[in-house]
Amino acid sequence: MDKKELLKTAVKVRKGIVTAVHGAKAGHPGGSLSAADIFTYLYFEEMKVDPKNPKDPDRDRFVLSKGHTAPGLYSALAYRGFFPVEDLPTLRHLGSYLQGHPDMKHIPGVDMSSGSLGQGLSAACGMALAGKLDNKNYRVYCLCGDGEIQEGQIWEAAMFAGARKLDNLCVIVDNNNLQIDGPITEVCDPYPIDKKFEAFNFHVINVADGNDMDQLKSAFDEAKTVKGKPVCIVAKTVKGKGVSFMENQVGWHGKAPNDEEYATAMSDLEKLEAAL
Repeated sequence: MDKKELLKTAVKVRKGIVTAVHGAKAGHPGGSLSAADIFTYLYFEEMKVDPKNPKDPDRDRFVLSKGHTAPGLYSALAYRGFFPVEDLPTLRHLGSYLQGHPDMKHIPGVDMSSGSLGQGLSAACGMALAGKLDNKNYRVYCLCGDGEIQEGQIWEAAMFAGARKLDNLCVIVDNNNLQIDGPITEVCDPYPIDKKFEAFNFHVINVADGNDMDQLKSAFDEAKTVKGKPVCIVAKTVKGKGVSFMENQVGWHGKAPNDEEYATAMSDLEKLEAAL
């Protein structure tokens, strides 16, 4: 997919996020929107996956460790063809398979049930080690939040990944600098993120703008060349990216837009789409 198509797809993924959260009247738009370009690049360019065969044993794996940003993952999966886009507004509805957090038993394309923060990276390490033991060529991608990495289990998993030289593992930190209670520096400062992962024997790639497709391409291309070490991509992003009144606003971490806000958000995204 060329860059223009990727950018157009990222706008569609953002529209899906806003539509899903509005339909649910609950959910987490801010961190879903900050990671929308990462979801788009992974599912439409980077990862070896087949919507017609979601359990292919040779597929690349993805773990959404910050599971509350499920609307972003669901939107990417839907537009990639794993399930109907029309189902996105059923998010969190009674009887819907699109639960508030990813569920690998009921949602096509979801490789790991997640949501309890800090646990996803451990699961991703297990998948990566299994790939090594089975002599498989698949890669494992794990998206963590920058607030989430305050959890101690993240660093236990990072220690394991570095010690086992899991060079088929790529961790992405969505560094939007905001968590539910405010800036990460004020809640429990995890900086410098890059130096911490380096200390656990990771090859670290800093991405100055994690909402830029060219910079994401460069980072993921570099990640695939690394041997003998796991990779961590620290991607600086904008929380709420693409929706004017949500950008860099901590209040949109876990709140759904009302009808008027939904209309404004969709108008913002339609303008972005038209500009492409």
